[in-house]
Amino acid sequence: MTDTQKVITLLGSAGGAAKSVLAILNQSAVDTEDAIHHLIKDSTLHLIDIEQKEKAYYQHLFPHLQNQLILHQFDLADTKHFSKHLTQSHTNIVIDVSWADTIEMVRCCNQLGILYVNSALENAYIDENEKLYAGFTLIERIYAFEKQKDTFTNTTAIIGSGMNPGVVQWMALELLKESSTEKPIGMYIVEHDSSFFKDKNKAEKDVLYTTWSPVCFLDEAIDSYPMLMQHATPLFLYEEVYSLRFKVQLGDKQFEGCLMPHEEVYTLCQLYDVEGGFLYRVNDHTTTLITTHLDEVDELWNYDMKVLNPLEEEMIGEDLVGVLLVYPDKECYMYNVMTNQSVFSQYKTNATYFQVACGIYASLCVLLLDSIPNGAYYVDELLLHTQNQYGQYLKHYMKDFVTGTNDHTDGLLLQRLIKKE
Repeated sequence: MTDTQKVITLLGSAGGAAKSVLAILNQSAVDTEDAIHHLIKDSTLHLIDIEQKEKAYYQHLFPHLQNQLILHQFDLADTKHFSKHLTQSHTNIVIDVSWADTIEMVRCCNQLGILYVNSALENAYIDENEKLYAGFTLIERIYAFEKQKDTFTNTTAIIGSGMNPGVVQWMALELLKESSTEKPIGMYIVEHDSSFFKDKNKAEKDVLYTTWSPVCFLDEAIDSYPMLMQHATPLFLYEEVYSLRFKVQLGDKQFEGCLMPHEEVYTLCQLYDVEGGFLYRVNDHTTTLITTHLDEVDELWNYDMKVLNPLEEEMIGEDLVGVLLVYPDKECYMYNVMTNQSVFSQYKTNATYFQVACGIYASLCVLLLDSIPNGAYYVDELLLHTQNQYGQYLKHYMKDFVTGTNDHTDGLLLQRLIKKE
């Protein structure tokens, strides 16, 4: 094996996030302007999933990678099998977009000195004991990982490098650089995902539609309490997430979002003493379905759930994700917005999953090209404490960012709360 012949293992390869990661790597293999083209074109990619797809699926969607792919099917909970795979395959780097336990996956990589990047925190014990952690699963996943984080000293691991968490931390730090003489009083991650069927008649009345894992979405939307951060401390409102709506304005774009727990809010507000929260709005169909069942939200777990897939039905709408910094007399913002039609025309995936893949790609480039000391890093820590070109890599596939200023402010979270009718 030469220095340009890398071995990459992709976990959760049959899922939607992995499809978008592979779509970018498929382009990277033929794009000579891509920073890791010289590595990807000669690399071997091992694809692991507990329910693996046929090779024809990958060959059809990713023709430039078809001779580099090796498929595996096994349960990543079997960490002995996973470690054996890493050793026998001579894996250099693991990309994890699976539901496997993050701590266990990083521990295996740490034991073998293998690089690692993922998109979100997963914890098998918390998932299997949901009733013990009801309402607080996200913060408990964070606390569990934090207890182990400093033990990972024989690997370089980038944790939570999707869109949010991930790219939004880069946006937040870019905004803070622009207004370095002023300290914000609030920092909010904001997202408005209007993605839906072009033909709305395709939607079934009692089906929950999301652009990413419906199970993970519902964990945030109906099984968690609204979370905000103040003075580096997570605080929770004793309300249903969808019973509260908060005003968001980004120039001429306005929407009302629900307050949900999210990893990047915790990490950013540990670094900066500001109030923080994640304000999220999804398609009107799913929003209405949840808000009309607030007295019986647990019943929604019995409903059919589907990921909006443009390979199955034509999609319209867009996913806007960004950061809003609040000052006493103004607001500054930065966001990226991608339409489903433009993303699908080139990458055959939806906008949400492609944004996640852009964050994974940026950190993959950092791990392959930049000299990063061993340790486990959230993206904000990576940007603040190491020398890297994360932003430059990111912009190769996520090209457009909108920045601006509101010459007034709607205030902190409780001031943004829309009064119930």
